Amino acid sequence: MQTKQNEQHQADFREVLHKALEDGVREAVTGLIKGVYPAQIADALEALPRVLRPDLWREIPVDTKGEVLLEAHKEVRQQLIDTSDEEELLVALSMLEMDELADIDSDLPVSVVDAMVQAMDAQRRDRYEAVRAYPDETAGGLMDVDATAVRADVTLKAVQRYLRQLRGREGGLPEHLDSLMVVDRDNTYLGVLKLSDVLSLRSKTTVNEAMTPSVPAIPALASATKVARLFEDQDLISAAVVSEAGRLLGRITIDDVVDVMRGESEHEVMSRAGLSEATDLFAPIVSSAGRRAVWLGVNLFIAFIAAWVIGLFEASIDKIVALAVLMPVIASMGGVAGNQTLTLVTRGIALEQVGRSNVRHLLLREIALGLLHGVFGAVLVAAVAVFWFDDIGLGAVFGLALLLNLLTGAIAGTLVPLTLQRLGVDPALAGGVVLTASTDIVGFFSFLGFATLFLL
Repeated sequence: MQTKQNEQHQADFREVLHKALEDGVREAVTGLIKGVYPAQIADALEALPRVLRPDLWREIPVDTKGEVLLEAHKEVRQQLIDTSDEEELLVALSMLEMDELADIDSDLPVSVVDAMVQAMDAQRRDRYEAVRAYPDETAGGLMDVDATAVRADVTLKAVQRYLRQLRGREGGLPEHLDSLMVVDRDNTYLGVLKLSDVLSLRSKTTVNEAMTPSVPAIPALASATKVARLFEDQDLISAAVVSEAGRLLGRITIDDVVDVMRGESEHEVMSRAGLSEATDLFAPIVSSAGRRAVWLGVNLFIAFIAAWVIGLFEASIDKIVALAVLMPVIASMGGVAGNQTLTLVTRGIALEQVGRSNVRHLLLREIALGLLHGVFGAVLVAAVAVFWFDDIGLGAVFGLALLLNLLTGAIAGTLVPLTLQRLGVDPALAGGVVLTASTDIVGFFSFLGFATLFLL
């Protein structure tokens, strides 16, 4: 109930904000966005037509703009950057952490990036370069280099004193600080020290005695997907990131992982339509048309292949009109069954649950399911066809074709994403197209072919 209320409140906020911008009431806009989270402002910007976004962007406080840019999708972010002057960007971006800055620096003008780097002190510059050295979709690209680390040979009293000094020097402790990283004199990662133990154990206890050595660190080149899985499996709030030599580089916190999960979810949904998760809802018509035309062209090509297969049996359709009536059922059922398998296998690939050791078992399982569904479906549709058209032969052909197409869907749904992955193609992006082509072509060819062979 609370979630629905929050969603409704956010929707109402966007509606009222949109109306205030259209009416040009700047005071109302300023009041509406006061105290609103940057992510909510970013959502509101994405929901606005492009012509109104600069008006809202001008009203956002400069110390909030950096966070808004970070939360906005790439195309919206680029529009906001293009409408900002360099001085404003420099002030806004100075509020971001080094890992956050590295996430969006590729979208910034080169002159702004150069000016930011020159303005940094040596320590911040080193931290920034450390994050930039790793691709965005890796643990190194996600990490915060401001990891709070302590040595194993000091006491908890010394740790408490260090935390007080850190708070005084930085104006606060790092976000999501549930534990401290424990290292040796060479900065090699040894384990974690829970903050609750720092506060509850005797002050004379050493870090070595209180630490938890079994908490694994994440290699800097580990994929963002693997990082998300580790956090999910072990219920982590933060985790250490280490180099190949095991030296502590930084830490990843739960807020970074939530962003990864959100991005993966959006990628999966948008990929099914051949679009990028960064696509702007109100992108310019020409660029949107160009992106969508590619996907439409691919599907048009597949449709023509299916039409060509149907054309091969034009004479059969002329003689038995019922074939034209029943053809969509064959294609639809095969596509639905195949997409169920495709979704399951694609998810298994993403979660690294599918590999060479279990592919054969998975394929046999899906074939068995396809056969079971096919037999049941064949009996059902054959009975419907006989009742509808009073033709036992047509019912038998209809059922046999459906059985074959459901098996095709099961086999293609399993093998297509595995093959695409091996070829370096995203199964979420291209799997549906290849599957649809397979089930449509096999479905039409088998149904019309059987009808031509046995009924004419």
